[in-house]
Amino acid sequence: MNQVAQDLPVEESCAVEVVVYIKKDLGEDQQGLVISALQQTNGIIGAEFCVMRNHLVLAKYDKDIMTSQDVLKSFNSLHLDAKLVGPI
Repeated sequence: MNQVAQDLPVEESCAVEVVVYIKKDLGEDQQGLVISALQQTNGIIGAEFCVMRNHLVLAKYDKDIMTSQDVLKSFNSLHLDAKLVGPI
């Protein structure tokens, strides 16, 4: 599975990538719903679940619009019990 949120035109200097850990064990359909919901979040440029480690999500966001804590709040607003692992 290689689901990525929409690729918005953003200057690379504004883009930051972080890894987010999701405690819940999500199936493929649920993962798709998470990606779809994140696509609706202003400031999140892209997101994808790691294939071999399906509890980890790589999220790319625009640092001029949001912070890493805002990204985490976006995940937790979906009731995912997410934790910020750190930047890439």
